[in-house]
Formats: sequence, structure tokens, C-alpha cells
Amino acid sequence: MAGFSMLTIEEATERLIDYRGKTPPKTDSGVRLVTAKVVKGGQIHDEPAEYIAADFYDEWMRRGLPQKLDVLLTTEAPLGEVAILRDDARIALAQRIILLRAKPGVLDPLYLFYALQSDFGQGELNARASGTTVLGIKQSELRKVRIPVFPLPVQQRIAGILSAYDELIENSQRRIKILEAMARALYREWFVHFRFPGNESVPRVPSPLGEIPQGWEVKKLGEVSTCINRGITPRYDDEGESVVINQKCVRDQRLSLEPARRQSKAIPSDKFICFGDVLINSTGVGTLGRVAQVYENLEKCTVDTHVTIARAARGIDLDFYGCCLLSLQETFERLGVGATGQTELGRASIFDIELVVPPENLQRQFGKTARAMRAAAVTFGKQIQNLRCTRDLLLPRLLSG
Repeated sequence: MAGFSMLTIEEATERLIDYRGKTPPKTDSGVRLVTAKVVKGGQIHDEPAEYIAADFYDEWMRRGLPQKLDVLLTTEAPLGEVAILRDDARIALAQRIILLRAKPGVLDPLYLFYALQSDFGQGELNARASGTTVLGIKQSELRKVRIPVFPLPVQQRIAGILSAYDELIENSQRRIKILEAMARALYREWFVHFRFPGNESVPRVPSPLGEIPQGWEVKKLGEVSTCINRGITPRYDDEGESVVINQKCVRDQRLSLEPARRQSKAIPSDKFICFGDVLINSTGVGTLGRVAQVYENLEKCTVDTHVTIARAARGIDLDFYGCCLLSLQETFERLGVGATGQTELGRASIFDIELVVPPENLQRQFGKTARAMRAAAVTFGKQIQNLRCTRDLLLPRLLSG
């Protein structure tokens, strides 16, 4: 490969900020704390959202304040996830996150961002990592990690090609958020605030959950579900015919099959995933209670024992059911019981949740309206997958010259 040189991170960056060895006190609001749990796939995800107090920010960040186009790198659990700060919003850095600032005139920040995601960059990180159970990299070793560095105009050209794909991905993600927000706002308007079409002529009556429109019922979640069951204990096999979804697949109230794995164990017929099923993470801390609805036809697909499948009963609209359970995510999170690290969300706890169920015709009316929004969001999601696939194919070719 001609026209490039190898520089270490020590040589190619003007700043390296490391907050390992310290844990900040967390609050319910304030300045967003970026942890290794939210840096994934080149992005900073919304969940789980953690914060430090605004008046504690300057004290905590005294080693240096993040700036636009700084690159964030996770140093363990997991190692090697990368994100770039695309604006000047205030954030705080947690343990296991290192900030890298490209040296002006030497390294383009976006090029650094992509170079660390490349096979070469990931190989350099793994080669200098240590640890048996969990791989991690020491700051002294990180400084020795090499990056192939082209002349600056070439770096900028490479970064420009790849960032064009990321901009398209971000635009699609924004559209997905808008569509999902519209569907959820409609759900709240109709079924939480009871401002559904024709509500003016429907009197309110007492119920165990307060006043509800006449003709509506209070039922347990189990009564409007045909099954609430955990998945299987998989036999992982890269050549297996079926796919098993795990808790990592459920994030930001969406389902991603990227972390799913293939397996070869026989699957009971009632544990195959169906269109409209709702998946609820049911074990551990941090991911417990997360919810996503399956909104595409998946063949030979199931979940593992850490995920619960909730399936709507006959006569319950799938969009109403899905939006209802998505709105219950915080309730699911609170219902987890057990010791730290072994928290469980039991089937009985899910079954017994009470909710207000509108008449079937109103559910169908909602579903007809919400379905177009939610289906469009799924279409944009597939576009994102295709864009990422193309970008990831281009990345190693561009960085190899």
C-alpha cells in the first residue's frame, strides 16, 4: 500500500483523556454521562441514560472537556467500540471511555473515527489488549496502537465518502424516531388521556384504575395475551438453521438482529417468534425490562431464556398491544426482583399487570392509523441496514489504499 505512513495514537493525537479509576456519583438528571454501555456501532445510544449533577460537571471533568469531533473509544467491556462527538453538547465521560483528539494538520478527526473501526484498527487494539475473562487495553498500550495515515487530503476524501453513508443513516434514524414518536403520541392521546374519536359522547365510569370510558375494561396483561413465556436454552452453532435473539438485541425499544446468534437445538412450536410478538428482557441489571415489538416476519427465529415472549390474544389489535407494552417499559423495570446481578422479571409479575382495554373496534381503528407510521419506520430501518453493509464493505478497501 503506497502513499501512507504508520503513526501511533501517541504521535497522531494532541490529547488523550482517560477517566479510568474513578466512578462519579450519578443523579436522575443533569449532564449526560457517556458510559461504555451506550457506545456501540459508531454511535452513542440513548439507553441506558445516566447523568451526573450539572454543578458537579466541572469538578468531574477537570482532566479535560470534550469538544466537537473528539473520538470516544471503549477500553473494556467491550473493547474497541468507537463514537465521534458531532456537536458541542455537554457530556461527561465515565470509566472505560477514553477521549482522543486528532492532531491538527496530521490527522482528520473523522478519518481517526473510521480508522479505529477498521479491521486493521480493531486488530491493533486486540493485539495490545490483555485479560482473560474480559479484554481491556491499558493507556500505555493504547498509545502504541498504530494507524495507517495518508496525506491529509486523502484522509479527508476517505472520511467524506464514509461520512456520506453515516449522514444518510442518521437522517433515516431521525425519521424513525419521528414516526415512532407519532405512533406513541397517538396511543397516549387515545388510550391514556382518553381523547379518542367520539370521546365526547362516551361517559366515564369508575374502575380499579380510576375513571375510564364506558365500555372499556380493566384486564390483566395475561388475559389479553395468548402466551407469556421465556425462550430456550440454545445450542450455539454458526451453521445452525435457526436464530436466537438475546437481550442485546432489544435496545431503544427496537429489535436488532445484529447481536443474534445461530443455533441448532430443536425449537418448540410455541417459541418461534411471530409477527407482532413483544419481547421483554427479563434477567439482570441494566437491560431488564427493555421492550421491543417484532414488526417483520422472521423465519426460524426464537429467543433465549433471558427474554420473555408476550403474544397478543385473538381480538387484540397487534399495534395497540405493542404500543401498550412499550409504554409499560418502566413498569417492567421496576418489577424485577432478586439480588444485584441476578434480578429476574417473572412471568407472574408480567401476567398480573393491570391495564385499560378499549373496545375491539377502537383498537382496530388505532391500528389502521398507527400501522402506516410503524411500517414506514421498519422500512427506514432496513435502509439503514443496507447502508451500513455498504459502508462496512467500503471501509477496509478505502483504508487499504
